[in-house]
Amino acid sequence: MQANVGGLDKKIRIAAGIIIIGTGALMQSWWGAIGIVPLATALINWCPAYLPLGISTCNTPDSE
Repeated sequence: MQANVGGLDKKIRIAAGIIIIGTGALMQSWWGAIGIVPLATALINWCPAYLPLGISTCNTPDSE
């Protein structure tokens, strides 16, 4: 499992996850549980949806 989430993408996912979970808690709705997905993908630095699309927001080291 190679990391494909990094930098700004990771920060946005963490913020979105916390906001969704918080909103779900305030509204007393189970929909807040959906916030676990962006939060988890940010914490493990890997998004399964990026895999088939070949997307990676991680910085790659310059090859010499």
